[in-house]
Amino acid sequence: CLALGRSRACALLLRSAPLPAVRCTAGVSPTVAARRWGLSAAQAAAAAAALGFLAEPRRRSADPGPERFLLWAVTGAGKTEITFPLLEAALAAGGRALIATPRRDVVLELAPRLAKAFPAEVPAVLYGGSEDRLRRSRITLATTHQLLRFNQAFDLVIIDEIDAYPYHNDPMLDYAARQVCKPGGRFILLSATPPAELQRLARSGRLPHARVPVRFHGHPLPVPRHIRMPPLYLCLKQGRLPAGLRSALQRSLDRKAQIFLFVSRIAHIEGLLQLLRRIFPGVSIEGTSSQDPGRAETVLKFRDCTISLLVTTTILERGVTVPHSDVFILDADSGLFDEAALVQMAGRAGRSKDDPAGNVIFASAEWSRSQRAAISQIRRMNAIARRQGYIQS
Repeated sequence: CLALGRSRACALLLRSAPLPAVRCTAGVSPTVAARRWGLSAAQAAAAAAALGFLAEPRRRSADPGPERFLLWAVTGAGKTEITFPLLEAALAAGGRALIATPRRDVVLELAPRLAKAFPAEVPAVLYGGSEDRLRRSRITLATTHQLLRFNQAFDLVIIDEIDAYPYHNDPMLDYAARQVCKPGGRFILLSATPPAELQRLARSGRLPHARVPVRFHGHPLPVPRHIRMPPLYLCLKQGRLPAGLRSALQRSLDRKAQIFLFVSRIAHIEGLLQLLRRIFPGVSIEGTSSQDPGRAETVLKFRDCTISLLVTTTILERGVTVPHSDVFILDADSGLFDEAALVQMAGRAGRSKDDPAGNVIFASAEWSRSQRAAISQIRRMNAIARRQGYIQS
């Protein structure tokens, strides 16, 4: 009610009758998509597959909901650019399109990119506190909570980061997402780490999908290495870090890498900062978390290389691109780090074409199932990319 306005059972609720969903134009070839939007071969192939899905007649199905297409793209693949041909097709057919993402900061980052890609349109940008609540546009960019404002209003609905909090496992937001699509409209789901159920449906052929197994620069994903270390709380209690971890951190510092150092608990950040500053005097080391009121400023300093090593929690596992980065995950065997979180954190490394290799370290006392699954997923995507000829020699 605070975000959307008070709603009572006794109050009048107005819902407009939806217009029929439009059929998007026929899919274009990967060559045309690549030339029009500057896409890589892998991006163009995925866009062409999604356009073909949009152009297909609706199948008769027992499921009354909108038909779905999964775009399964590795971290740093350029998912946003892949959606541009889809938005163009929907607009060309006279339809309305929605792009939704769970987090406000991603909405604010995407807004100028959309405006630049579609200069003839002024996207409506919706999030908590937004001033665009009454703006009607053919392109709407919104946080997932804002979907509760709409009823069967869009021909094309694109949901980004479907595995991320707060959208993932929230039945209210899933219901809201289904309600915003017109009968006969289409859903495009975007993720680097789709939920297990969607992965099973895709592998079994029951969910149309396209994979983008390589980043835009054409180099393989960095495969994490494992360093054995005691639990972090013991290291902090004893006032020392294992030699293997210290050496790996020193190598990253020597090559002037920006270091993400992920921990599982906010309570560990301050003690680790003191220990690291004692081990690496003269190095700019800071920490941030959801409890840090100056988080945005800290991240900006990290991007600008004012800070060399940033101790953080999973709040930075997504949506942050810092060139020339290495990633260290301490207590990687923690139950708080599942396969998706480990893949996303590892995905902070190697995103720049000038430093595509990067280094990723899983540091833990035990070799957990989540760590094995994350490494297996990364290697599998690299193998698919090589098989399809997307990896540069």
